[in-house]
Amino acid sequence: MPQHVCNGALIKCSFAFPPPGTGTLVVLPMNRMMTSNQPAATIMDNKPMLNIMPFGQCMSPSQPSMASLGVPGPCVPATPIPWSPGAPTVMLGNIPVLNNTSTLSCVAFGGVITIMMPGQVTEMTP
Repeated sequence: MPQHVCNGALIKCSFAFPPPGTGTLVVLPMNRMMTSNQPAATIMDNKPMLNIMPFGQCMSPSQPSMASLGVPGPCVPATPIPWSPGAPTVMLGNIPVLNNTSTLSCVAFGGVITIMMPGQVTEMTP
């Protein structure tokens, strides 16, 4: 059964360099729901520079400095669409909660952000 994701979850971008290209998901306590004493995440916790911070350097061929100069540039997420699929049967403020099987597309550069560790290990989602 998938695990509920919360503030502090460890996330990874497929094009981030140097490996493993990880970061931490930031979930603001706006929804007032906690999971294991941390703010619970929804599929809408996808905002660059708010929920998703830069990962370091970007190795995507679509990244401007990689395409023009052949060198990695800043790995700044471009994530305008929500995490997918989430847990459609568990809602938080009419929005599906985020589980650890969801992914997030970096639309501009083609990367995929995955959840490596959900931030807690006791709460499950169907």
